[in-house]
Amino acid sequence: MKRISGLAATIRAIEGGATAVNATKQRLLPAALCRTYSVMPRLFPLDRQLPYHSNRSMLFSVSASASSVAEDVHAKVQPHANNFQPKDVVLYQYEACPFCNKVKAFLDYHDIAYKIVEVNPISKKEIKWSDYKKVPVLMVDGEQMVDSSDIIDKLFQRIHPEMSVDSLLDGDEDRKWRGWVDNHLVHVLSPNIYRTTSEALESFDYITTHGNFSFTERIIAKYGGAAAMYFVSKKLKKKHNIVDERAALYEAAETWVGALKGCEFLGGFKPNLADLAVFGVLRPIRHLKSGRDMLEHTRIGDWYTRMESRVGVSSKIKA
Repeated sequence: MKRISGLAATIRAIEGGATAVNATKQRLLPAALCRTYSVMPRLFPLDRQLPYHSNRSMLFSVSASASSVAEDVHAKVQPHANNFQPKDVVLYQYEACPFCNKVKAFLDYHDIAYKIVEVNPISKKEIKWSDYKKVPVLMVDGEQMVDSSDIIDKLFQRIHPEMSVDSLLDGDEDRKWRGWVDNHLVHVLSPNIYRTTSEALESFDYITTHGNFSFTERIIAKYGGAAAMYFVSKKLKKKHNIVDERAALYEAAETWVGALKGCEFLGGFKPNLADLAVFGVLRPIRHLKSGRDMLEHTRIGDWYTRMESRVGVSSKIKA
């Protein structure tokens, strides 16, 4: 019903229908059109298009539902609308970890205040209390959550208890691209940020500056880690069948822009979970050479700027 209603809204807009809509509906219409264009071919293949005259009455009978659907979605999923306000949220992380940054992007977007505990990647003493020996680990009012995607799913359901992750607008598309982030995009990053010795040093200077290191550990980690990751990145490049690191990064960025189909966000009028996931994993490289090159040589910059504005400033507080 949502797809048929969206189709009717699209055709009414193209025909220049005279029915007036209020200001809220007008703001939602571009996003509704973005989502509708993507499903029209599946609803009506070219050889089975609806005859214009015979179906005109049907189309107009459902057109009124289009704006009400948009209003329902808008009411259920207001950007930053959040009645879930836990008292104590602590994120155990590595500053440059893409999966940790996925979680932070979600927390920041939903204005959930959280403390950061930077885990020493050598000793991992900060998470010795946990059976889970990876990051991110998120503690929410004493409850442990692990695995970035699972953490986000659980938090989403607590923010929107009346909804499930599957009930998101374009849920299948959202899941598809979240999987793409975890299974493809993150694997493109390491071969890029450690592509050359100078880029590896730049990356580890960022990591050690923001990480939990003593002065001696910082020096050892910066130069030893940079050298080690330079060679590891070459193995990762081969493992994931990457021929040209930058070309793979640019292709991933352009693939994402293509997925937007001209919309501001994959979610249409606001970011969805896939938007937040892509933004989160890219945020740590934004000011590294790889990130600067990506914004200069692809079309992802406008979307990234919009995401920066929507996500806003970090909600982290001092531990």
